[in-house]
Amino acid sequence: MQREALLDHVLIQLEQYGLAATLPELLQNSGINESDLHPFWPDRDALIFDCLRHHGQQIDIWQRQVMLDEELTIEQKLLARYDQLAMRLEKNRFPGCLFVAACSAYPDEHSQIHQLSQRQKQSSFDYSRTLLRKLDIEDSELVAKQMELILEGCLSRLMVNHHADDIITAKLLAEDILKIAQCRKNGALS
Repeated sequence: MQREALLDHVLIQLEQYGLAATLPELLQNSGINESDLHPFWPDRDALIFDCLRHHGQQIDIWQRQVMLDEELTIEQKLLARYDQLAMRLEKNRFPGCLFVAACSAYPDEHSQIHQLSQRQKQSSFDYSRTLLRKLDIEDSELVAKQMELILEGCLSRLMVNHHADDIITAKLLAEDILKIAQCRKNGALS
């Protein structure tokens, strides 16, 4: 099994079992033995770090693709994450926020996993703030924080419930925040 395929496999296992998963659970049905990992990942934490880094890179690539998609409006780009979550859920992928969970599981701010997770959460915030600035939204920093809180709440619920309704509700809330911010920009709420 190639490195990337193994990391994708472990990512699915983390979505299923959470960060408390044991190494045998992470490797389940992969055809890989724990001893085969040691030259590349000396322990479970090293494997989890590499898996989260791989996942973060996938998200970053997706964000860049969406940013460059000229067929989407800025509003659609802001809400595209919810459509992506719904597609993953349809494929029995449970895309809860492993980065939030990692910050809880690795609370030491000096932990590589904690720092990686913080960077990924910052990247998500930057994505929202950049798009809001393109819309010339007043106080784009605050609106980005509001939108990220909704997204993180949705991701947290998906880790527990796996319900598509949570994605729909979160998307509607994000749309409402965006509409209110646009009304404020246009003077409708002054």
